[in-house]
Amino acid sequence: MSVATFETMGTVVSIRGAGPRAAAEVRRVFTGYDHRYSLYDPSSVLSRIAAGALRLTDAPQEVRDVYALALEWRERTGGAFTPHRPDGVVDLSGVVKALAIRDAGAVLDRVSEDWLIVAGGDVLGRGRHEGEAPWSVGVVDPAHRDTVVGVVALEGTRRAVATSGTAERGEHVWRRSTPTFAQATVVADDIVTADVLATAIVAGDADDLRRITDDGSVDVLAFDVDGTVWATPGAEQMVRPTVTARS
Repeated sequence: MSVATFETMGTVVSIRGAGPRAAAEVRRVFTGYDHRYSLYDPSSVLSRIAAGALRLTDAPQEVRDVYALALEWRERTGGAFTPHRPDGVVDLSGVVKALAIRDAGAVLDRVSEDWLIVAGGDVLGRGRHEGEAPWSVGVVDPAHRDTVVGVVALEGTRRAVATSGTAERGEHVWRRSTPTFAQATVVADDIVTADVLATAIVAGDADDLRRITDDGSVDVLAFDVDGTVWATPGAEQMVRPTVTARS
C-alpha cells in the first residue's frame, strides 16, 4: 500500500490507502486549516487576532465556531483543556489539527474503505491494513522511546488514537497544576475527542483523569511522571503482559 507524506502544522502527516488525487486533496485540507489558524504565519486570521489587528468577534464565522468548540471542551474538561495561552492569546491548535484530520478522513471515506492518517501523535483509520488485519498503533514508554508497551487495534467504532506528552516535544502543554502525567494515549470514536482529552489529561491531574474516563466513552493509557501506568478497563487489553497497569 502506497504512503504519501507531507509536512504541516509543525509535524509530518502520512496517509495510507489514498491515490495521488485524494492525497493532494487531503494536503489542501491541512493547508487550509494551517493558513487560518497558525500563530507562526503573520497573515493568518489567528495571528491577526493575536496582534490586535482583528477582533475575534469580526473573524470569519468558521473561526468563531472553532473557538466556540474549544470553549465547549474547556467546560467539559473542567478547564483542563483551554484555548487560551497563559498570556491570554487565543490558540486553537488544541483542536485544529484534529479537525483537519477529521475532514481529511471524510475526503478518504469518499474514495477508499481502507485508509490511515497519522499526524504527529494523532491517528485516524478506517477498514483494515491490506484488507486483512485491523490497523494497529503502538504506544511507547515515554521514558524509553524504543520500548512499545501497548498496541491499539483500530476496530469497531474506536477508530481514533491520540497521544499527548512531553517526551518528543518537551513541555509544550499548558499545565494547570504540578505535573502528574508525562504521557496520555486516548482511544475514542472520533479524533477530536481523542486529541482534546489526551491534552487535558496531561495538563491536569489524577482527578481530571478519573472525571474524563468515568463514563467509559474512551479508553486511556496514561503514564504518571513517576513511571506508574494508568489504564481504563478497555485499555488494559492493549498493555503488553510485562507492564503492570493501575486502573
